[in-house]
Amino acid sequence: MDAGRGWFARLRHVAASGRGKVLRLSFGLSVGCAAVMAGFVPRAHAQYVGQISSIVMDARTGAILSQSNPDLQRFPASLTKLMTLYLAFKALHAGQITLDQSVPVSAHSASMEPSKLGLMPGSYLTVEQAVLGLVTKSANDAACALGELMGGGDEGRFADLMTRQARALGMTRTTFRNASGLPNDEQVTSARDLALLTRQIITEFPDYYHYFSVPAFYFHGRQVPNHDPMLRIYPGADGLKTGYTTDAGRNLVTSAIRENVRLIGVVLGARTNPQRSAVMASILDDGFRQEGVADVRRPLVLARGHRGRAAIMLAAAARAANAGPEQVAEAPVAPRRHGVARHAHARVPAHVHMVAAGHVAHRRRGHNQG
Repeated sequence: MDAGRGWFARLRHVAASGRGKVLRLSFGLSVGCAAVMAGFVPRAHAQYVGQISSIVMDARTGAILSQSNPDLQRFPASLTKLMTLYLAFKALHAGQITLDQSVPVSAHSASMEPSKLGLMPGSYLTVEQAVLGLVTKSANDAACALGELMGGGDEGRFADLMTRQARALGMTRTTFRNASGLPNDEQVTSARDLALLTRQIITEFPDYYHYFSVPAFYFHGRQVPNHDPMLRIYPGADGLKTGYTTDAGRNLVTSAIRENVRLIGVVLGARTNPQRSAVMASILDDGFRQEGVADVRRPLVLARGHRGRAAIMLAAAARAANAGPEQVAEAPVAPRRHGVARHAHARVPAHVHMVAAGHVAHRRRGHNQG
Protein backbone atom coordinates (compact mmCIF):
# COMPACT_ATOMS: atom_id res chain seq x y z
CA MET A 1 0.00 0.00 0.00
CA ASP A 2 2.79 2.50 0.73
CA ALA A 3 5.52 1.70 -1.75
CA GLY A 4 5.54 4.97 -3.65
CA ARG A 5 1.81 5.12 -2.78
CA GLY A 6 1.06 3.71 -6.26
CA TRP A 7 -1.27 5.04 -8.95
CA PHE A 8 -4.28 4.99 -6.63
CA ALA A 9 -2.71 7.28 -4.02
CA ARG A 10 -1.50 9.66 -6.73
CA LEU A 11 -5.04 9.88 -8.09
CA ARG A 12 -6.41 10.83 -4.71
CA HIS A 13 -3.68 13.45 -4.29
CA VAL A 14 -4.50 15.02 -7.64
CA ALA A 15 -8.22 15.00 -6.88
CA ALA A 16 -7.63 16.70 -3.52
CA SER A 17 -5.28 19.36 -4.89
CA GLY A 18 -7.57 20.32 -7.78
CA ARG A 19 -4.58 21.01 -10.03
CA GLY A 20 -5.13 20.18 -13.68
CA LYS A 21 -2.04 18.07 -14.11
CA VAL A 22 -1.76 15.26 -16.58
CA LEU A 23 -2.26 12.03 -14.65
CA ARG A 24 0.47 9.48 -14.82
CA LEU A 25 -1.80 6.50 -14.55
CA SER A 26 -0.86 3.06 -15.58
CA PHE A 27 -1.29 -0.39 -14.20
CA GLY A 28 1.92 -0.96 -16.16
CA LEU A 29 0.85 0.91 -19.33
CA SER A 30 3.51 2.54 -21.48
CA VAL A 31 3.73 6.25 -22.25
CA GLY A 32 3.40 5.33 -25.91
CA CYS A 33 0.03 3.72 -25.25
CA ALA A 34 -1.23 6.91 -23.61
CA ALA A 35 0.01 8.94 -26.58
CA VAL A 36 -1.95 6.75 -28.99
CA MET A 37 -5.03 7.17 -26.84
CA ALA A 38 -4.85 10.96 -26.93
CA GLY A 39 -5.75 11.04 -30.62
CA PHE A 40 -8.21 8.14 -30.65
CA VAL A 41 -11.87 9.13 -30.38
CA PRO A 42 -13.98 6.60 -32.27
CA ARG A 43 -17.54 7.38 -33.18
CA ALA A 44 -20.28 4.82 -32.82
CA HIS A 45 -22.13 3.84 -35.94
CA ALA A 46 -25.54 2.19 -36.24
CA GLN A 47 -25.64 -0.63 -33.74
CA TYR A 48 -27.75 -3.05 -35.77
CA VAL A 49 -29.97 -4.30 -32.97
CA GLY A 50 -31.20 -7.67 -34.17
CA GLN A 51 -28.05 -8.26 -36.27
CA ILE A 52 -26.16 -10.27 -33.70
CA SER A 53 -22.41 -10.11 -33.15
CA SER A 54 -20.97 -13.19 -31.48
CA ILE A 55 -17.76 -15.04 -30.78
CA VAL A 56 -16.64 -18.18 -28.95
CA MET A 57 -13.09 -18.41 -27.63
CA ASP A 58 -11.12 -21.17 -25.92
CA ALA A 59 -10.14 -19.54 -22.63
CA ARG A 60 -6.90 -21.51 -22.32
CA THR A 61 -5.48 -21.06 -25.82
CA GLY A 62 -7.29 -17.97 -27.06
CA ALA A 63 -8.35 -19.88 -30.20
CA ILE A 64 -11.51 -18.61 -31.90
CA LEU A 65 -14.00 -21.43 -32.44
CA SER A 66 -16.77 -19.40 -34.09
CA GLN A 67 -17.56 -15.79 -34.86
CA SER A 68 -20.17 -13.60 -36.51
CA ASN A 69 -19.61 -9.85 -37.00
CA PRO A 70 -17.01 -10.00 -34.19
CA ASP A 71 -15.45 -6.60 -34.94
CA LEU A 72 -18.61 -4.59 -35.48
CA GLN A 73 -18.63 -1.72 -32.99
CA ARG A 74 -21.55 -1.98 -30.58
CA PHE A 75 -22.73 -0.24 -27.45
CA PRO A 76 -21.60 -2.43 -24.53
CA ALA A 77 -24.34 -1.41 -22.06
CA SER A 78 -23.61 -3.08 -18.70
CA LEU A 79 -20.85 -5.24 -20.18
CA THR A 80 -18.84 -2.07 -19.54
CA LYS A 81 -18.75 -3.20 -15.92
CA LEU A 82 -16.42 -6.05 -16.87
CA MET A 83 -13.64 -3.47 -17.30
CA THR A 84 -14.65 -1.69 -14.08
CA LEU A 85 -14.34 -5.04 -12.32
CA TYR A 86 -11.08 -5.89 -14.08
CA LEU A 87 -9.49 -2.71 -12.75
CA ALA A 88 -10.96 -3.30 -9.30
CA PHE A 89 -9.49 -6.81 -9.24
CA LYS A 90 -6.17 -5.40 -10.43
CA ALA A 91 -6.15 -2.84 -7.61
CA LEU A 92 -7.14 -5.50 -5.07
CA HIS A 93 -4.40 -7.82 -6.28
CA ALA A 94 -1.85 -5.01 -5.99
CA GLY A 95 -3.00 -4.11 -2.49
CA GLN A 96 -4.05 -0.61 -3.54
CA ILE A 97 -7.59 -1.17 -2.29
CA THR A 98 -9.11 -3.81 0.02
CA LEU A 99 -12.39 -5.71 0.03
CA ASP A 100 -13.54 -4.12 3.28
CA GLN A 101 -12.47 -0.59 2.32
CA SER A 102 -15.23 2.02 2.43
CA VAL A 103 -16.43 3.46 -0.87
CA PRO A 104 -18.00 6.92 -0.53
CA VAL A 105 -21.23 7.54 -2.43
CA SER A 106 -21.27 10.93 -4.14
CA ALA A 107 -24.34 12.80 -5.35
CA HIS A 108 -23.22 11.97 -8.89
CA SER A 109 -23.01 8.23 -8.30
CA ALA A 110 -26.30 8.18 -6.35
CA SER A 111 -28.02 9.92 -9.29
CA MET A 112 -27.32 7.11 -11.76
CA GLU A 113 -30.36 5.63 -13.49
CA PRO A 114 -31.47 2.05 -12.69
CA SER A 115 -30.56 -0.68 -12.39
CA LYS A 116 -29.14 0.39 -9.00
CA LEU A 117 -28.81 -0.48 -5.32
CA GLY A 118 -30.46 2.79 -4.29
CA LEU A 119 -27.37 4.27 -2.63
CA MET A 120 -27.81 7.60 -0.87
CA PRO A 121 -25.41 10.56 -1.24
CA GLY A 122 -23.00 10.70 1.68
CA SER A 123 -23.38 7.02 2.51
CA TYR A 124 -20.79 4.28 2.14
CA LEU A 125 -20.53 0.70 0.97
CA THR A 126 -17.53 -1.60 0.92
CA VAL A 127 -15.49 -2.50 -2.14
CA GLU A 128 -16.79 -6.06 -1.89
CA GLN A 129 -20.40 -4.89 -1.71
CA ALA A 130 -19.79 -2.77 -4.80
CA VAL A 131 -18.28 -5.75 -6.64
CA LEU A 132 -21.25 -7.92 -5.68
CA GLY A 133 -23.66 -5.16 -6.71
CA LEU A 134 -22.06 -5.10 -10.15
CA VAL A 135 -22.03 -8.85 -10.79
CA THR A 136 -25.55 -9.50 -9.49
CA LYS A 137 -27.85 -6.50 -9.98
CA SER A 138 -25.57 -4.68 -12.44
CA ALA A 139 -25.94 -1.65 -10.17
CA ASN A 140 -25.03 1.58 -11.93
CA ASP A 141 -24.72 3.60 -8.73
CA ALA A 142 -22.26 1.07 -7.28
CA ALA A 143 -20.28 1.01 -10.53
CA CYS A 144 -19.99 4.79 -10.56
CA ALA A 145 -18.98 4.94 -6.88
CA LEU A 146 -16.32 2.27 -7.41
CA GLY A 147 -15.06 4.11 -10.48
CA GLU A 148 -14.85 7.36 -8.55
CA LEU A 149 -12.89 5.63 -5.80
CA MET A 150 -10.31 4.38 -8.31
CA GLY A 151 -10.43 7.59 -10.37
CA GLY A 152 -9.54 10.01 -7.61
CA GLY A 153 -13.15 11.16 -7.26
CA ASP A 154 -13.71 11.60 -11.01
CA GLU A 155 -15.61 9.00 -13.05
CA GLY A 156 -14.41 10.54 -16.31
CA ARG A 157 -10.80 10.16 -15.23
CA PHE A 158 -11.48 6.52 -14.39
CA ALA A 159 -13.08 6.02 -17.82
CA ASP A 160 -9.85 7.28 -19.42
CA LEU A 161 -7.96 4.69 -17.41
CA MET A 162 -10.44 2.03 -18.56
CA THR A 163 -9.76 2.91 -22.19
CA ARG A 164 -6.00 2.89 -21.71
CA GLN A 165 -6.21 -0.51 -20.09
CA ALA A 166 -8.36 -1.72 -22.98
CA ARG A 167 -5.64 -0.70 -25.44
CA ALA A 168 -3.00 -2.48 -23.35
CA LEU A 169 -5.07 -5.68 -23.59
CA GLY A 170 -5.41 -5.37 -27.37
CA MET A 171 -9.01 -4.16 -27.32
CA THR A 172 -8.54 -1.90 -30.33
CA ARG A 173 -12.22 -1.18 -31.02
CA THR A 174 -13.23 -0.25 -27.48
CA THR A 175 -13.60 3.16 -25.85
CA PHE A 176 -15.10 3.85 -22.44
CA ARG A 177 -16.74 7.05 -21.24
CA ASN A 178 -18.19 5.88 -17.91
CA ALA A 179 -17.90 3.04 -15.39
CA SER A 180 -21.44 1.68 -15.70
CA GLY A 181 -22.39 1.38 -19.37
CA LEU A 182 -25.21 3.90 -19.26
CA PRO A 183 -25.76 5.31 -22.77
CA ASN A 184 -22.99 7.38 -24.32
CA ASP A 185 -22.57 7.58 -28.11
CA GLU A 186 -18.77 7.37 -27.79
CA GLN A 187 -18.75 4.27 -25.58
CA VAL A 188 -18.25 1.34 -27.94
CA THR A 189 -16.78 -2.14 -28.04
CA SER A 190 -16.88 -5.35 -30.08
CA ALA A 191 -17.52 -9.03 -29.42
CA ARG A 192 -13.84 -9.83 -30.00
CA ASP A 193 -12.68 -7.15 -27.57
CA LEU A 194 -15.02 -8.39 -24.85
CA ALA A 195 -13.78 -11.95 -25.32
CA LEU A 196 -10.20 -10.71 -24.87
CA LEU A 197 -11.17 -8.85 -21.70
CA THR A 198 -13.04 -11.84 -20.29
CA ARG A 199 -10.08 -14.12 -20.91
CA GLN A 200 -7.84 -11.70 -19.01
CA ILE A 201 -10.22 -11.63 -16.05
CA ILE A 202 -10.28 -15.42 -15.91
CA THR A 203 -6.54 -15.94 -16.29
CA GLU A 204 -5.25 -12.98 -14.24
CA PHE A 205 -7.67 -13.08 -11.33
CA PRO A 206 -8.77 -16.65 -10.52
CA ASP A 207 -9.03 -15.63 -6.84
CA TYR A 208 -11.75 -13.10 -7.69
CA TYR A 209 -13.49 -14.79 -10.62
CA HIS A 210 -15.81 -16.72 -8.25
CA TYR A 211 -17.79 -13.52 -7.61
CA PHE A 212 -19.42 -13.89 -11.04
CA SER A 213 -21.13 -17.12 -9.98
CA VAL A 214 -22.71 -15.74 -6.78
CA PRO A 215 -26.48 -16.36 -7.16
CA ALA A 216 -27.37 -13.52 -4.78
CA PHE A 217 -26.15 -11.51 -1.82
CA TYR A 218 -27.78 -9.61 1.03
CA PHE A 219 -27.46 -5.83 1.07
CA HIS A 220 -29.00 -3.79 3.88
CA GLY A 221 -31.29 -6.65 4.81
CA ARG A 222 -32.62 -7.43 1.35
CA GLN A 223 -31.64 -10.10 -1.09
CA VAL A 224 -30.11 -8.99 -4.40
CA PRO A 225 -30.36 -11.81 -6.99
CA ASN A 226 -28.04 -12.36 -9.94
CA HIS A 227 -29.41 -11.26 -13.33
CA ASP A 228 -27.44 -13.83 -15.35
CA PRO A 229 -29.86 -16.51 -16.64
CA MET A 230 -27.06 -18.77 -17.91
CA LEU A 231 -26.08 -19.63 -14.33
CA ARG A 232 -29.45 -21.34 -13.99
CA ILE A 233 -30.05 -22.80 -17.41
CA TYR A 234 -26.72 -23.78 -18.97
CA PRO A 235 -24.72 -26.71 -17.56
CA GLY A 236 -21.16 -25.64 -16.77
CA ALA A 237 -21.81 -21.88 -16.87
CA ASP A 238 -20.17 -19.99 -13.99
CA GLY A 239 -20.54 -16.27 -14.94
CA LEU A 240 -20.09 -13.45 -16.22
CA LYS A 241 -22.43 -10.58 -17.23
CA THR A 242 -25.61 -9.39 -18.94
CA GLY A 243 -26.27 -5.99 -20.47
CA TYR A 244 -29.14 -4.08 -22.04
CA THR A 245 -30.07 -0.65 -23.32
CA THR A 246 -32.52 0.21 -26.08
CA ASP A 247 -29.74 1.12 -28.52
CA ALA A 248 -27.43 -1.75 -27.57
CA GLY A 249 -29.98 -4.53 -27.57
CA ARG A 250 -29.56 -7.56 -25.33
CA ASN A 251 -25.93 -8.38 -24.60
CA LEU A 252 -24.35 -11.32 -22.79
CA VAL A 253 -20.89 -12.64 -21.93
CA THR A 254 -20.74 -16.19 -20.57
CA SER A 255 -17.99 -18.57 -19.57
CA ALA A 256 -18.65 -22.28 -19.14
CA ILE A 257 -16.40 -25.21 -18.28
CA ARG A 258 -16.87 -28.88 -19.13
CA GLU A 259 -14.29 -31.67 -18.90
CA ASN A 260 -11.55 -29.12 -18.12
CA VAL A 261 -12.37 -27.17 -21.30
CA ARG A 262 -13.38 -23.57 -20.60
CA LEU A 263 -15.09 -21.53 -23.31
CA ILE A 264 -15.95 -17.84 -23.46
CA GLY A 265 -19.01 -16.75 -25.40
CA VAL A 266 -20.12 -13.23 -26.34
CA VAL A 267 -23.52 -12.32 -27.84
CA LEU A 268 -24.31 -8.67 -28.66
CA GLY A 269 -27.42 -7.05 -30.10
CA ALA A 270 -30.09 -9.71 -29.57
CA ARG A 271 -33.69 -8.51 -29.74
CA THR A 272 -34.99 -10.38 -26.69
CA ASN A 273 -33.67 -12.12 -23.59
CA PRO A 274 -34.89 -15.53 -24.83
CA GLN A 275 -33.07 -15.04 -28.14
CA ARG A 276 -29.92 -13.90 -26.34
CA SER A 277 -29.86 -16.95 -24.07
CA ALA A 278 -30.74 -19.38 -26.87
CA VAL A 279 -28.00 -18.07 -29.17
CA MET A 280 -25.45 -18.24 -26.37
CA ALA A 281 -26.41 -21.82 -25.52
CA SER A 282 -26.20 -22.81 -29.17
CA ILE A 283 -22.77 -21.31 -29.88
CA LEU A 284 -21.31 -22.71 -26.67
CA ASP A 285 -22.71 -26.17 -27.48
CA ASP A 286 -21.09 -25.98 -30.92
CA GLY A 287 -17.82 -24.83 -29.36
CA PHE A 288 -17.71 -27.73 -26.93
CA ARG A 289 -18.37 -30.15 -29.79
CA GLN A 290 -15.43 -28.69 -31.69
CA GLU A 291 -13.29 -29.30 -28.61
CA GLY A 292 -14.43 -32.93 -28.45
CA VAL A 293 -16.63 -32.48 -25.38
CA ALA A 294 -19.82 -34.54 -25.34
CA ASP A 295 -23.21 -32.83 -25.21
CA VAL A 296 -24.77 -32.41 -21.79
CA ARG A 297 -28.46 -33.00 -21.25
CA ARG A 298 -29.98 -29.73 -20.08
CA PRO A 299 -32.31 -29.58 -17.08
CA LEU A 300 -35.96 -28.66 -17.37
CA VAL A 301 -36.41 -25.38 -15.52
CA LEU A 302 -39.90 -24.01 -14.96
CA ALA A 303 -40.62 -20.48 -13.87
CA ARG A 304 -43.90 -18.83 -12.98
CA GLY A 305 -44.82 -15.65 -14.79
CA HIS A 306 -46.33 -12.47 -13.36
CA ARG A 307 -49.87 -13.77 -13.94
CA GLY A 308 -49.20 -17.29 -12.71
CA ARG A 309 -48.44 -18.87 -16.11
CA ALA A 310 -45.68 -21.46 -16.15
CA ALA A 311 -42.97 -20.83 -18.77
CA ILE A 312 -40.23 -23.15 -19.88
CA MET A 313 -36.82 -21.53 -19.40
CA LEU A 314 -34.86 -24.23 -21.19
CA ALA A 315 -36.00 -27.45 -22.82
CA ALA A 316 -34.80 -30.63 -21.15
CA ALA A 317 -34.39 -32.81 -24.19
CA ALA A 318 -30.91 -33.07 -25.67
CA ARG A 319 -30.78 -31.56 -29.15
CA ALA A 320 -29.50 -33.19 -32.28
CA ALA A 321 -26.36 -31.59 -33.64
CA ASN A 322 -28.26 -29.88 -36.45
CA ALA A 323 -31.25 -28.74 -34.40
CA GLY A 324 -32.04 -25.07 -34.05
CA PRO A 325 -31.46 -23.18 -30.83
CA GLU A 326 -33.89 -23.77 -28.01
CA GLN A 327 -36.04 -20.84 -26.98
CA VAL A 328 -35.51 -19.57 -23.46
CA ALA A 329 -38.02 -17.54 -21.49
CA GLU A 330 -37.04 -15.66 -18.36
CA ALA A 331 -39.59 -15.28 -15.56
CA PRO A 332 -39.49 -14.89 -11.79
CA VAL A 333 -40.25 -17.58 -9.25
CA ALA A 334 -41.51 -17.39 -5.71
CA PRO A 335 -38.83 -16.90 -3.05
CA ARG A 336 -37.73 -19.83 -0.94
CA ARG A 337 -35.77 -20.22 2.26
CA HIS A 338 -32.31 -18.81 1.70
CA GLY A 339 -29.05 -20.34 2.83
CA VAL A 340 -25.83 -18.39 3.24
CA ALA A 341 -22.56 -19.58 1.72
CA ARG A 342 -19.03 -18.38 2.29
CA HIS A 343 -16.56 -18.94 -0.51
CA ALA A 344 -13.33 -20.78 0.15
CA HIS A 345 -11.46 -18.78 -2.51
CA ALA A 346 -11.49 -15.45 -0.72
CA ARG A 347 -12.18 -14.02 2.70
CA VAL A 348 -15.76 -12.82 3.07
CA PRO A 349 -16.20 -10.02 5.64
CA ALA A 350 -18.86 -10.57 8.26
CA HIS A 351 -21.05 -7.80 6.83
CA VAL A 352 -21.40 -9.51 3.45
CA HIS A 353 -23.70 -12.52 3.14
CA MET A 354 -23.74 -14.44 -0.11
CA VAL A 355 -26.61 -16.80 -0.86
CA ALA A 356 -25.78 -20.40 -1.65
CA ALA A 357 -26.61 -21.81 -5.07
CA GLY A 358 -30.03 -23.40 -5.18
CA HIS A 359 -31.48 -21.07 -2.54
CA VAL A 360 -32.09 -17.86 -4.41
CA ALA A 361 -35.18 -16.04 -5.60
CA HIS A 362 -34.94 -15.24 -9.32
CA ARG A 363 -36.61 -12.01 -10.35
CA ARG A 364 -37.10 -10.29 -13.67
CA ARG A 365 -34.52 -7.64 -14.46
CA GLY A 366 -36.02 -4.17 -14.10
CA HIS A 367 -35.65 -0.94 -16.03
CA ASN A 368 -33.43 -0.60 -19.07
CA GLN A 369 -30.03 -1.68 -17.88
CA GLY A 370 -28.49 -4.92 -16.66
